[in-house]
Amino acid sequence: MESRKVQTVGNGTYTVSLPKDWAESQGVASGDTVTLHDHIDGVLTVQTGNGGDGDPPVARIESADPEVIERALRAAYAAGAREVTLERDEPLTPDQRRVVERVARNRIGMSVAAESETATTVQIMLDSTEVSVSQSLRQLAFTVRSIHGDAVEALATPPDSSPIGSRDKQVDRLASMIDRSVSRGMADLGEVDALGTTRPELFESWTAMRELCRFRDAAADIGNAAAALDDPPSAARLAACRDFGRTVREVVSDGVSVALGDEGADVARSAVGELRRARDDIDALDRELDEAGAGAAELRRVARALRRTAECGGDVAEIGLRRAVRCRETIRDRDPGRMNE
Repeated sequence: MESRKVQTVGNGTYTVSLPKDWAESQGVASGDTVTLHDHIDGVLTVQTGNGGDGDPPVARIESADPEVIERALRAAYAAGAREVTLERDEPLTPDQRRVVERVARNRIGMSVAAESETATTVQIMLDSTEVSVSQSLRQLAFTVRSIHGDAVEALATPPDSSPIGSRDKQVDRLASMIDRSVSRGMADLGEVDALGTTRPELFESWTAMRELCRFRDAAADIGNAAAALDDPPSAARLAACRDFGRTVREVVSDGVSVALGDEGADVARSAVGELRRARDDIDALDRELDEAGAGAAELRRVARALRRTAECGGDVAEIGLRRAVRCRETIRDRDPGRMNE
């Protein structure tokens, strides 16, 4: 780090010279244009065309392995590529074609644009000015809570298969778009401006997205365990599982609201308190099932999956608290009148 003096030119404009070594390393010369980004924390950033303002990346895939193609397409989407070209000596095989179609179908804005004897071009047409990371996160939270609610309710009437259904793919589509937006925002400050957010907010949204996906995975385990039950649990245990589920879903909802700035720190703090009580109750049920014999194996699996969703809910609430601290909110203890409830 070095300090430089602010000077003025004839028309009263303030100027600061760029370090010569930095300018040369970035290929910046007299007459070139750079982009200035001012941030609400008082930081002014200088970005060259090499920092992301040029053409979006174009990826090339020459592998014939369907698994490599799938992973490369997913990686290119997340990295912010606008175009992916699959080059080969012969047309796509049915397996390769199914992989391309499946990945494109499960990514928002991705589609096969052109195909020839030697190449297939996949394009990702997403306009950042029309993408709302916060709205995508809200929709993601709603979807995983819906999955969780149906998984818990499936305990009452054990289904033949997991009740998750096609919503699992919707989670992947939303999570992938958030991942892509954050990745592009980290590489290009102009992308952050287009998204109408800040880098800390983007990172918090990305972290919350990851926790919501973990929440979805644990909820799916509840649904799978419900499908494996021969008979529903007793009325008391079913009621307990429903109560736990409601509390955990409310914690997730509150945590996301705070992380997005819709609610304040008190909501996150209250959610953490509710979660602590629910977690203790889940642990008590788990210990009870440990003494219930081999017939309670699937219910133990349900209880432990509920515990994992509770942990994910707590992590989402913590992300909300992180945002509250960053925004200089005061984190208070619970209302003294409720301490003994």
